Amino acid sequence: MSTGAAGSRPNYLSKEESFMYDREANFPMEDTRNDARIEYTENGVQNLSSRRCELIKISRSSAVLAIPTQFKLPPNFYLDVPSARIGMVGCVVKRIHANNMLEARFLRLMSERDINRIFVYSTHPNHRNRTLDIYG
Repeated sequence: MSTGAAGSRPNYLSKEESFMYDREANFPMEDTRNDARIEYTENGVQNLSSRRCELIKISRSSAVLAIPTQFKLPPNFYLDVPSARIGMVGCVVKRIHANNMLEARFLRLMSERDINRIFVYSTHPNHRNRTLDIYG
């Protein structure tokens, strides 16, 4: 018998993969600056709380948010971008950084139309000349 560490042996979980996290293409993050809102339930399903935040970076599959105050955030929440009229995007917390930055993953891919709408209403200098395509 081998006396190697238990973590070095392959097991049935090492062959499992998830499409969303393992095989999905990584979409490039693009800088943006939009006011946003995080909505989540507290105390089970009794009340819906919302906190303000700022959308710093976004891709089709994830986002980076800046939160002005520290608060206890559940692992699942909704993201709203009121200026772009995008509401209730389901998210999962990936990582919380020490400087109140939060990395979140969307539960479904965001459409290019919604991403472009966010960039139109962004105050970031890179998106200054973007226009909204009302016919497309």
